[in-house]
Amino acid sequence: MRAAAPTAPPRVQRNRLTALRPRPAIVPRRPRVAGLYGVGAALPERVIGNDHFEAYLDTSDAWITRRTGIKTRRWLSDGQELAPLAAEACRRALEDAGRRVDEVDHIIVTTITPDMLTPGLAPMVARELGADGVPAQDVNAACAGYLYALDQAAALVETGRARVVLVCGAEALSRITNTEDRSTAVLFGDGCGAVVVAAGEDLERPLPRFVLGSGPHHFHLLGCDVGGKLRMEGREVYRHAVRCMVGATAQALEESGLTVADIDLFVAHQANSRIIEAAASELGLPEDRIVINVDRVANTSSASIPLALAQAEKDGLLKPGMTLALAAFGAGFVWAAGVVNWKERRGVFA
Repeated sequence: MRAAAPTAPPRVQRNRLTALRPRPAIVPRRPRVAGLYGVGAALPERVIGNDHFEAYLDTSDAWITRRTGIKTRRWLSDGQELAPLAAEACRRALEDAGRRVDEVDHIIVTTITPDMLTPGLAPMVARELGADGVPAQDVNAACAGYLYALDQAAALVETGRARVVLVCGAEALSRITNTEDRSTAVLFGDGCGAVVVAAGEDLERPLPRFVLGSGPHHFHLLGCDVGGKLRMEGREVYRHAVRCMVGATAQALEESGLTVADIDLFVAHQANSRIIEAAASELGLPEDRIVINVDRVANTSSASIPLALAQAEKDGLLKPGMTLALAAFGAGFVWAAGVVNWKERRGVFA
């Protein structure tokens, strides 16, 4: 009796939502170190100067500048969506890195102000980019969200689960700002910033290193209810922000085997120039190694660090081969710090 012919395996049905490119090997062939290889920024066209608030609040340009360092901020126009602006920041970051959209393996968008409650902003950004099938996720860790996302991106790259990760901070804080509250109305702006995270096989130092933390028992000091407006106890937030950013940065340096002398630039969350200067002073960093652009864009939450990186590169302060210390603090409380490589070598994706 003849044996039956082997049954052919069932065909797998694929559709346009299925990933269209092969995933990288889970186990890399050699140790990888993640670095930052491109940066891009996109800001709304609408500029809001301090004189805007002088017209209806008991405040002045001099008071706002002295207390916060802020001169102008950008706000979305009525009805304007955030996703197209975030996608533009991503395109500019890819162009800066010399990479294409079809090389991206993962997209992480950090935001507390998405266009919709669900779906998240990241899938909308992927749609704008034409990145069909690419994993896309939102991260909400308030103003520290960008560093939380960088930590995840570095882990994806260094474990071989991704070759190229886009990390975008995108915020429209004008949507949740109480414009009638004198203490907070002047503080917040809108904007998007993105970086390309990829592997470099010949980076000189074993970076990046991130330190993350939270203190949820302080949640009542800074937050926003669903459908509500931002509220903040400024004096308490200031005190905790300086202490936590300094502590996390010092720990990240220690774990990296570095000292403050090894840091070329300190890029902190751009909430308030006084907070940044106080943290840098406690760390022992001189003024010429601090990046401040809060005067131009105000507090943009998780978008503030990539926006500051983009401005620093544009101004010639940020150059390939630099070692950066990054630090952030936000509602939750949550905080983070990291030590990262900036364009030390061209990214290696094979």
